[in-house]
Order: sequence, then C-alpha cells, then structure tokens
Amino acid sequence: MPEISRFFGIVVYMFFNDHNPPHFKVKYNEYEANILIENGNLLNGDLPVSKYKLVQAWAEIHKDELMSMWDSKEFHKVKPLS
Repeated sequence: MPEISRFFGIVVYMFFNDHNPPHFKVKYNEYEANILIENGNLLNGDLPVSKYKLVQAWAEIHKDELMSMWDSKEFHKVKPLS
C-alpha cells in the first residue's frame, strides 16, 4: 500500500487496484478511514473530527492530482499540509 503523503501524524495511502468509487485511505493512530476523492466525504471508517477536517482540506487542494493518480495508477508523493 503506497504512502502518498504524511502530515500532522496522518498517513495517506492509495491502493492502485482498489474498488470504485475513487478514494484514498487515511491512518491516524488507531483510526483508519477511506475518503472519497470527489468530495472529501467519509466512505467508511473513523477519524477524530479535527484530523478529518485537515484531511478534507488537503484532499480539496489536491483533488485533481489525486483523481489523476487514481485513473493513471502512477504513484507519486503528494505535497503534505504544512
């Protein structure tokens, strides 16, 4: 599972042969969630609200890049929030 970004203790992964809808995976401590690329909504799992809001902000900034990565299956690192 390639790590595509890491910020504020949050680790973001993307499986390149995963099921639709397009999404990415987030881990923070004991929490795990799948986040929809299209709108940043929670597909499933759980995150603390403060971390979820950070992930949503990051996903909005990188939405086009994430969708392109999902479609092309070409891995690269994505700039973290700073």
